[in-house]
Parts: sequence; structure tokens; C-alpha cells
Amino acid sequence: MSKKSRISWLLVAPLLVLVTVGFLLPIGYTMVKAVENPEVTAALPRTAAVLDTWDGEGMPPEAAFDALVEDIRSSRSGLEFGAMTRRLNFELNGSRSVIMKTRRTVDALDAPYSESLPVEIAEWGDPEFWRLIKTNSNPVTASYLLRALDLQVTPGGSIERVPADRAIFLDLFMRTFWISIWVTVICAFLAYPTAYYISTLSDRAASYAMLLVLVPFWTSILVRTTAWFILLQTEGPVNMALVWSSIIDEPIQLIFTRFAVYVAMVHVLLPFQILPLYSVMKRQGPQYLRAAASLGAPPWRQFLSVYLPLTLPGVAAGAAMVFMLSVGFYVTPALVGGLQDQMVSYYIAFFTNQSINFGMVAALSLLLLVFTGAIILIAHRLIPNVGGAIRA
Repeated sequence: MSKKSRISWLLVAPLLVLVTVGFLLPIGYTMVKAVENPEVTAALPRTAAVLDTWDGEGMPPEAAFDALVEDIRSSRSGLEFGAMTRRLNFELNGSRSVIMKTRRTVDALDAPYSESLPVEIAEWGDPEFWRLIKTNSNPVTASYLLRALDLQVTPGGSIERVPADRAIFLDLFMRTFWISIWVTVICAFLAYPTAYYISTLSDRAASYAMLLVLVPFWTSILVRTTAWFILLQTEGPVNMALVWSSIIDEPIQLIFTRFAVYVAMVHVLLPFQILPLYSVMKRQGPQYLRAAASLGAPPWRQFLSVYLPLTLPGVAAGAAMVFMLSVGFYVTPALVGGLQDQMVSYYIAFFTNQSINFGMVAALSLLLLVFTGAIILIAHRLIPNVGGAIRA
């Protein structure tokens, strides 16, 4: 390797390290956590080993009962026990209560445990409950990814849809992308004339205009969202202005609505659409429009056939930035949106801070990344076609 090549690699090395540590490693770790399933095996190793040889038909052998009692007695003070109960309760509501009750009564049981345990706790006489433990003893599972798609693995090992009252995640993803798409569209429509007007100004005037665009970057998202929370209150300035101007007769509900989410998110993300558009428009000289005009094209034709295709890369770049930032929004929908306006990030925070289920956190994050990447890829493929359709 030449000296020049070594210097080039040294200059690029910090960027490669940053990409690896800040992007590739977290994604890899998320992929592992989305399918990792160590809790049951860690807390009930003997039971898992016995159930691994069980065919799942009828009741498990006596050795499974003996192993269960021994595992519970030896793991009652470990952190693995709590993680195991949360894991099983995630798969079947009420499992935690069964395990905790077993832990309280296990010292009073007499052998053979296959007879005494079901008498004390009826669930241990149900093969389905044992199949639940066997299914979740596998160190690798698709359960989290399936649940994030409103599917579940039954104790028998088959895949089925979750009950209707628990099927929330597909609607959640649809809501997230629907809100993000509309925010992106609104930002594009507002940013295009704004960026065009700024691009026609003198350099001095344009610098002042861009300063106004950049002012929101100097304020945190939390502060800007809180401002909208105050402005959109029933007794807030927006409602008072609407009543005073006789547009409405009495204050209306603006806060905790989808409208509030759109307004606050557009306010935060609009600069990300303006900046790429302005950069592209500033480079476009007037000669192309003059050439179109000299060929007899009316103003609307000049715009559709010449100017819009030339500025379409700026629209695409800004829209991609706005969309990717939108799908991960948490603070804004949480503060100004209602229960039906929360996005995927809200539930990622819920599983992180409240139910302590990092498997679901990883599954939701991974699917959000995959779906977002797929939408961006599809949009990237369609943009040339859109440009060609406009030229035609």
C-alpha cells in the first residue's frame, strides 16, 4: 500500500469507526435482542433440559416436576427468576401469578410432585402450561417479532393471530407511517414556495431569511412542543383568536388531537425540507426558463417541464429527511397528541421503562427500521418515474 493510500485510510478511519460504533453495532445488537430468548433456560435450566426430550403429548414425565421444584428452590433469590416470570407472563397473562404462587408453596410440597403440585396449583396439571415453558425454553425465538406483527406462538408451537383486544401493533405501524407521510407532504408543500422565494432574494436578504429558518434549530424539540401545548389549549391564544375573529362561536378541542400532532411536527421538521430545496434552487440559473419561454412554453409549462424536474432532487432529499425523522418522533405526539395519536416510539419507551421487555423494544425498533428503509427504497425507485411523468 502506498503512502498516499495509507494517509487516505487514516483520514477515513475515524468516520469508519463512528459508523461502526454508532450504527452497525447497535443495529446488530438490536437484531440479536429481537430473537434472543435466554430467560426461561437461565431460571429453569433443569426443567428446560427435561422438557427438551418431551414430545409435548399428554403430561410431562415425573422428572420434569422434580426438576421444576429444584429449579424454583434454587433460583428464588436470583434476578433470573424475575426475568423468567416476566417472559412467561408476556406470552400468557397470569403466568407470573402461577410461578409466584408455586414459589411460595414449593417448600410445603411432598413427593411425588407430579401429584402434589397440581393439587396445590391446578395450572401444573394442564399440559398447555408445560408446553408454554417448553416452547419458550428455546434460546432463539421469533415470538417478539411475531407479536410486533400481532401474531403469537401458541403453546403447541403453531402461529396464530392474537386476540382482537391485543392486536395493536399493525395499527400502530400504520398510524406511524400515515402521520409521517402526511407530515412529509405538508412540509414539502410549505417548503417549496418558501425555498423558492428565498432563492430569488439577494444574498444579503437571503441570509436574513435563512436565519429565520434556522432559528428553530437553536431551541430544543421539547421547548417547541411545549409552546404548542400552551398555544392549542381550549383557553389558549389560538382558540381565543378564532373566537375573537368570529371564525368559531366557542373554543374547540385542539390539543390532544391529530391536528395538534401535525402542527407541532411540521413546525419542528419544516427546516429540514427547506434547506435541501433552497440549496438546489439556488444553483438553478434563469437560462432554462428563458429557453423554455423562447420556445413558446407558458409559465405553467415552464414550471412543470423544466423547473420542477430540476428541483425534484431537493424535494426528495428533504422529504427523505423529514420522513425518517418523523417515524421516530416521541416527545411531540406524547405531549400534544391523544391516546390514538401515539406512534411506535411511544411503545418502545413503554417497553423500555415500564414493562422492562427489551425483546419487544428490539423487535419494534428492528421492524420500524426495516419498514422505513423499504418505504425510502420504494420512494427512491419511484422518483425517476415521477420526474419522467412530469416531463411527459
